[in-house]
Amino acid sequence: MIELWIKALHIMAVISWMAGMFYLPRLFVYHVDATPGSTQSETFKIMERRLLKIIINPAMVVVWLSGLWMAYAGGFFQAPWLHAKLALVLGMSALHGYFAGLVKTFAADRNVRSTRFYRLLNEAPPVLMAIIVVLVVVKPF
Repeated sequence: MIELWIKALHIMAVISWMAGMFYLPRLFVYHVDATPGSTQSETFKIMERRLLKIIINPAMVVVWLSGLWMAYAGGFFQAPWLHAKLALVLGMSALHGYFAGLVKTFAADRNVRSTRFYRLLNEAPPVLMAIIVVLVVVKPF
């Protein structure tokens, strides 16, 4: 029975993590156009920091802990699909870290990237997520 509770927790954490990972770069897209020091820019800074600290960071920790627990409990560490999934989740985690760095960059009013850059960056989390979901559900290898 505990396995089902852990799986439910994992799914909720994945949803929360992905929601934040989809929304944060969208905030960057809009933040680029705000004048540094303006009320709008300061509001974006608060939104970005809170999204990262209150939702994205804790969700990622729960995803990793619950996911590794399920992989261990299910004996999946030998499965090739899990190796691929873990590599992609590591990639998502690295992207998360990059986003955290961008939050600091915007907070210091040091952004030098364009709206176009952030629009392209916004596409990375959904692509990674789609591949991860296919690996988990289809288990192609």
